[in-house]
Amino acid sequence: MEQALRGQASPAPAVRMLPTYVGSTPHGTEQGDFVVLELGAAGASLRVLWVTLTGIEGHRMESQSQEFVIPQEVMLGPGQQLFDFAARCLSEFLDALPVGNQGLKLGFNFSFPCHQTGLDRSTLISWTKGFRCSGVEGQDVVQLLQDAIERQGAYSIDVIAVVNDTVGTMMGCEREARPCEVGLVVDTGTNACYMEEARHVAVLDEDRGQACVSIEWGSFSDDGALGPVLTTFDHTLDQESLNPGAQRFEKMIGGLYLGELVRLVLAHLAQLGVLFGGCTSPALLSPGSFLLEHVAEMEEPSAGAARVHAILQDLGLSPGALDAELVQHVCAAVCMRAAQLCAAALAAILARLQHSREQQSLQIAVATGGRVFERHPRRLLEETLAPFRLTFEQLAAVQAQMRESMAKGLRGEASSLRMLPTYVCATPDGSERGDFLALDLGGTNFRVLLVRVATGGVQITSQFYSIPECVAQGSGRQLFDHIVDCIVDFQQKHGLSGQSLPLGFTFSFPCRQLGLDQGILLNWTKGFNASDCEGQDVVCLLREAIGRRQAVELNVVAIVNDTVGTMMSCGYEDPRCEVGLIVGTGTNACYMEELQNMAGVAGDSGHMCINMEWGAFGDDGSLGVLSTCFDASVDQASINPGKQRFEKMISGMYLGEIVRHILLHLTSLGVLFRGQQTQRLQTRDIFKTKFLSEIESDSLALRQVRAILENLGLPLTSDDALMVLEVCQAVSQRAAQLCGAGVAAVVEKIRENRGLEELTVSVGVDGTLYKLHPHFSHLLAATVHELAPRCAVTFLQSEDGSGKGAALVTAVACRLAQRAHV
Repeated sequence: MEQALRGQASPAPAVRMLPTYVGSTPHGTEQGDFVVLELGAAGASLRVLWVTLTGIEGHRMESQSQEFVIPQEVMLGPGQQLFDFAARCLSEFLDALPVGNQGLKLGFNFSFPCHQTGLDRSTLISWTKGFRCSGVEGQDVVQLLQDAIERQGAYSIDVIAVVNDTVGTMMGCEREARPCEVGLVVDTGTNACYMEEARHVAVLDEDRGQACVSIEWGSFSDDGALGPVLTTFDHTLDQESLNPGAQRFEKMIGGLYLGELVRLVLAHLAQLGVLFGGCTSPALLSPGSFLLEHVAEMEEPSAGAARVHAILQDLGLSPGALDAELVQHVCAAVCMRAAQLCAAALAAILARLQHSREQQSLQIAVATGGRVFERHPRRLLEETLAPFRLTFEQLAAVQAQMRESMAKGLRGEASSLRMLPTYVCATPDGSERGDFLALDLGGTNFRVLLVRVATGGVQITSQFYSIPECVAQGSGRQLFDHIVDCIVDFQQKHGLSGQSLPLGFTFSFPCRQLGLDQGILLNWTKGFNASDCEGQDVVCLLREAIGRRQAVELNVVAIVNDTVGTMMSCGYEDPRCEVGLIVGTGTNACYMEELQNMAGVAGDSGHMCINMEWGAFGDDGSLGVLSTCFDASVDQASINPGKQRFEKMISGMYLGEIVRHILLHLTSLGVLFRGQQTQRLQTRDIFKTKFLSEIESDSLALRQVRAILENLGLPLTSDDALMVLEVCQAVSQRAAQLCGAGVAAVVEKIRENRGLEELTVSVGVDGTLYKLHPHFSHLLAATVHELAPRCAVTFLQSEDGSGKGAALVTAVACRLAQRAHV
């Protein structure tokens, strides 16, 4: 690189270091309509694009394009024939657009080694990538294209600039915190470019500014520099190529050659009797029969032996039992060497930049492109998602850790599970009767309900009231005054003014109850952060707000969280329901525990419902081994870092954010969305958890999945849609399995408490994630069955646990009080 930059003469330079006359990367303010013609960027095809630059952040570029296949006879025929073909494709594309007679500006992406003498002057040095058109080498390709366009005569087009695909890749990189000053392409061929200090490029004779240099590194080792690592297979491939002795580095890396290298190795091993029982096939012995697509698909670890067998059989081979694994090893070895050689060359560029800029550390982005990157994204995807795919052993460990934390919490020892007594000592028996008010506070919406419990069942009348964010995060007095205002409004609308009905208050936040109508708020969750409430009795806060509102009488009988309400609601229908589970905005569980196991609560016979507050499970670090960097990012950005770690891996408030962080990571690796970071994807909470449910729906065709993602402004392909689907599946599956491990711990505890060989129990469940996600309930039930095989568990979906349940807790309390009075 340094020799070529200094202009030192060499009969066969290892790399050419050609100036491209691009002196700056985009600022993001550029605007206008442009035509682009791509030739050589994707093998035997040509692409025409219409690009609109808006200059608007987050939506800077809009484009539409059309691809044309270049016939083999055109690739190997006269140069004029090739450029006339390109001009016809250009006209055909523009014919479908409302262009009119306006003059058009064209950027020419010509991805072959050229010597540029200006932004619009470029002389072809040599053909690569299977092209060999006569009469072009040594000619200005811009002039050849301009002449062909004028011969076509259909449109007024000026070729403004010529770049290769590597420079185009660098220039098309979205602006981020780090400047994008390196372009790397591994496609049919391979090349790299970077922004060099202009004073170091001898041919420019400039002493200030920067200049993009096209390295043309495909020719590296033409002078024998790579001799020690060239194999007999490399030599054979080179001799059979269109340009023996040239582009040696490219022939070890480029997508045009990887399949051929694999073919040569497999043929050699077959002839030695190591593969295919020593048999070959015409395809195995024919150059060009193994394509990059074959290599990428067979190398994929999840492809499985059956898929590898099918590919080999299509090539006329009869693979044995061990052949599939050996072929995968060959594919992996060839691709690993290509990646390592590419990485070594990229490291040389970065070292050069760091040294020339005299910087101790270099902060820079590298734009990547090409089919080899695009055809091997699954390995990066699998590596990224691997921590979300939990084994039976990992889930059993979570179950055991939860059992241990439950026991500690019940004994009053330090534990991430608070195991709070609720003073709910019985489930409904069906004899409850009367009218009750219920309040339901647990999210961004607040409900007031009138619940009539009669012989024929339960009738509910309810109304939703919103809680503005400024109220949820304002003062406690402001929050409870707002709640009472909503109650008064409900009473007035339903003719209840002046009546003092028993009231149950569903308060779905961690509380330490000192009685059925006493609850000390421990800490806010779910986005609430009202001041002067933590450490206070929320029933007292409600009663004080009632007192401030004169002429309002309310009889607050019980405070209940939504989990207990869900258990009681389902218990009215099924007396075996002794567990409550919420999987919605947040998550929690409760269950009926033996009173004798509860330290700090009087009595040693009977039962009491325990509010586990299991969202905080793992806050002591016990879940650290399962936490990923994406969980850490979500946690750090939350309003309560370090808290509710279990909830942040399971509940609906966080799953969308976990997915968003994974998508950002995969985009930064170039696996998704062509490596283009969009402003919307970087916006917190833009990827709602409901999108997981929609994307994973079995009834949605892939086209509809793409529509959901495109509505988020994501520039995706069909492969992107499939990979986003896999990300969503991995995140939601982990959530369901972790939830299942928790439920398994609870039901096993109940079974052991009662000394039963087998337990039959029902779990009442509520929450939007459980109800709306297409697979969550099934995955949850399957995990419980696997981890607690001696428990027959039925899941009952609560229809109105938090509202109806609060009323039923109040009704049971009234029934028991009346019985005690009698």
